[in-house]
Amino acid sequence: MRVQRQDIIDAAMALLDDGGVDGLTMRRLAAALRIQAPSLYWHFAGKQALLDAMADALLAEMVLPEEEMPWDGWLRAVATEFRRALKSRRDGARVFAGTFPALDNVLRISDRIIAKLRAAGADERLAVRTLFTVQYFVLGFTIEEQAATPPPGGHGHEEGEGVDLMQVAQRLTAEQAARYPNAAITVKLLASDDDDARFRFGLDRLIDGLKAVMPS
Repeated sequence: MRVQRQDIIDAAMALLDDGGVDGLTMRRLAAALRIQAPSLYWHFAGKQALLDAMADALLAEMVLPEEEMPWDGWLRAVATEFRRALKSRRDGARVFAGTFPALDNVLRISDRIIAKLRAAGADERLAVRTLFTVQYFVLGFTIEEQAATPPPGGHGHEEGEGVDLMQVAQRLTAEQAARYPNAAITVKLLASDDDDARFRFGLDRLIDGLKAVMPS
């Protein structure tokens, strides 16, 4: 039976969870599907096209909030759901970053966000800039968050697998802590801080700023 496009995306997601985005290659994908690598190019022109499709697939399960919510609370809920979708797969934020797929899920969610902001009084430019400002915040936060999280099923970081903030804090010498006291406090705080609380803090401040430029 000929391999279908969705079969390729599903297999790519499984490889992503197993080896991260750096371990995802067209050769490994073809081997996982037990096909020859050239067969993949009937469906995807290259790895970037595959990543675009994977980015779109990450948003397939996103549930948007009820339209009756005020725009700021609605946007906060969408950003939180976007983060959850990115975190549903290993390196999900890295897969999404740098893509701009004109595919159904991305278009569906983008269209709803723009419509919500326009209904709240934003003009087209403000709505688009708001969309991408929030997207960049969530992507950047989640990339760093996933880099500091051990791979699924792992018991810690191995060399080249990301940053263990607790280990970084433990490696600070007394001399470094004395010379750079504020930086030392920052590292120790990040190592013990709650990611969800930090995300909410940043998102709240961002939306507070957006409210200042939205029409009253």
